[in-house]
Amino acid sequence: MAMSGTGPILVTGGNGQLATSLQTLGDERVIRIGRPEFDFDRPETISAAFEKYKPSVVVNAAAWTAVDLAETEKGGAARANTSGPAALAAACAEADIPFIHVSTDYVFSGDKGTPYTEDDATSPETVYGSTKAEGEQAVLTANIKSIILRTAWVYSAHGKNFVRTMINAGAKNPVLKVVGDQSGNPTSSDDLAEAILAIIALIERDGWKPQYRGIFHASGSGETTWYGLAVAALEEAAKHGQTMPQVNAIRTEDWPTPAKRPQDSRMDNDKLHRVFGVKMPEWRHSVARIVHKLFSEA
Repeated sequence: MAMSGTGPILVTGGNGQLATSLQTLGDERVIRIGRPEFDFDRPETISAAFEKYKPSVVVNAAAWTAVDLAETEKGGAARANTSGPAALAAACAEADIPFIHVSTDYVFSGDKGTPYTEDDATSPETVYGSTKAEGEQAVLTANIKSIILRTAWVYSAHGKNFVRTMINAGAKNPVLKVVGDQSGNPTSSDDLAEAILAIIALIERDGWKPQYRGIFHASGSGETTWYGLAVAALEEAAKHGQTMPQVNAIRTEDWPTPAKRPQDSRMDNDKLHRVFGVKMPEWRHSVARIVHKLFSEA
């Protein structure tokens, strides 16, 4: 059944990076909602949102993303990352509409040594990763028209993120220390939003197909470390007149955190390209674009 393409694209996650990018890059159909109107801690807000907006597709960009805090706040993390998304997916199933759910590289332990594919078993080592992995399965069970997009290291010109933190720190400090032994795929929230909008356009043009259901990796193309990302962002900032600080790579154990970070959570995006024809841009180009946006908006 092809969708009319006239109903709203409802995006949860309020003022988050992805929700903001989706509304900026999408048309007037994109409606983003967040607290207090929409809150996974208050399940009745799910049905209220459906009654009010009558969406033709829902994108769940809401999540508990405070990785360290999740270690002690398990209930809140589980509601936001597991039971809440499952209830939202079920509401979409009842309305017979597709549900696009955003997940994370933290569902993996990070010790594979090569990029993870969608066929690799999940092996989370944190409460955040566990609740997200459980959420993926709960969503797939609740709605046959579910697409799960695992992403990683999300940054943008808005909100709180690593790239903005590094640029702000670099403006104030002559020397920075950044972890250099964790590898992954930096992802611009604009790139992820473009991918999601392309997927929605494809479904609305061709109708839902069985191969769309399931898990897909959607992270920036290419790979680096946090140190590599910091250097790239600061080099771009230097092109806009900011003084380049000295950046020193440190080891994970030199920067202890309550929750363990995956050492190597690189992901393979081939399935996304194969099924939807969507190719994620190379991370360096995207960092340059976002830093340019940051300085031009400032």
